[in-house]
Amino acid sequence: MAVMGKKAVHFGAGNIGRGFVACFLHNSGYEVVFADVNGDLIDTINATPSYKVIEVGSEGTSESTITNYRAINSRTHEEDLIEEIRTAEVVTCSVGPNILKFIAPVIAKGIDRRADDQTPLHVIACENAIGATDNLAGFIKDAKNTDPARLDTHHLRARYANSAIDRIVPAQAPNAGLDVTLEKFFEWVVDKTPFEDIGIPSIEGINWVDNLAPFIERKLYTVNTGHATAAYHGYNRRKRTVYDALQDKQIMAEVRGALTETKNLLVAKHNIDEEAQLAYMNKIIKRIGNPHLEDAVERVGRAPLRKLSRKERFVGPAAEAAENDMPIKYLLDAIEMTFRFQDVDGDDESKELSSIMSENTPEDVVAKVCGIQATEKIYPHLVEIVKRVQDDSQEE
Repeated sequence: MAVMGKKAVHFGAGNIGRGFVACFLHNSGYEVVFADVNGDLIDTINATPSYKVIEVGSEGTSESTITNYRAINSRTHEEDLIEEIRTAEVVTCSVGPNILKFIAPVIAKGIDRRADDQTPLHVIACENAIGATDNLAGFIKDAKNTDPARLDTHHLRARYANSAIDRIVPAQAPNAGLDVTLEKFFEWVVDKTPFEDIGIPSIEGINWVDNLAPFIERKLYTVNTGHATAAYHGYNRRKRTVYDALQDKQIMAEVRGALTETKNLLVAKHNIDEEAQLAYMNKIIKRIGNPHLEDAVERVGRAPLRKLSRKERFVGPAAEAAENDMPIKYLLDAIEMTFRFQDVDGDDESKELSSIMSENTPEDVVAKVCGIQATEKIYPHLVEIVKRVQDDSQEE
């Protein structure tokens, strides 16, 4: 029987929030309070007593029903939200790495109102980015949001743990309502060390570990690298979905090539067993090619500027592998395809990428977009790629 009275506040009532994070919190006996700025979505959540989470895998489909939740509009009901955070056990979020700075002020206010003798709030950001909870904590503790005089005792009111989440949640059917369809496979790994002295929250499904780095990089450099490689090559070859792209032998060879390059880095860097990483890689290729998860290449490819940045899925592993004189041919191919993802309908970053490419020298593009210095071994390769993409667009 679930213990009554446990409460979690989750920022971001989108598909990952409802389908993955809230589902786990609900199954662990928490009441879930969603915080979002989408008024229509908030109204729908508050008017709907339950919704379904539908898991699809090669072995069939299963459904679970989610109840015991509410939603608050963080834009119009800030005071209510501050009060919920003051009395919650856990705060989680799935808003996108670029939105963390916007949710930090209200979380800071809620934390500041907590009593120092309460158990500190457990804060876990569930974003596709390395160190996302650290970034959120940085925004919360910024002088604009937390009185510097209160920082000495801040650890009595809140603790922050980084996490790695892995689950493919495709675009949903237009008539799905609040129901969410996602893949059966999941991984949610959280650093337990910040919570050890105050008690680790009982959330079933989380794998609590002492060292998160290998898990985060393994996930980002396999799942996200593979998914995006398939999407960008697919987009440039006019494929409709990631599944369609992976039916093309040449694209499949590019995906396998890129993931072999990241495998070599992960095995060398984190002392991961090579056979285990190879098995993980093959499992990931199977997952991203799941025919039941219709994923448009434009959706998976959106936000190319973020995906080309220094610590992300392509440049991150490629730059590090290059420094160690490891092969990066396929990662460079994927980077080139990402640079070609320009002016895509409904994606602002692809339009911004287009203007950056037309207004800057190749060297400036590499510095601005990829954050790579001229002294790094990968630098000349990236400059060459940008120059090639710029030349091609002038010929069109």
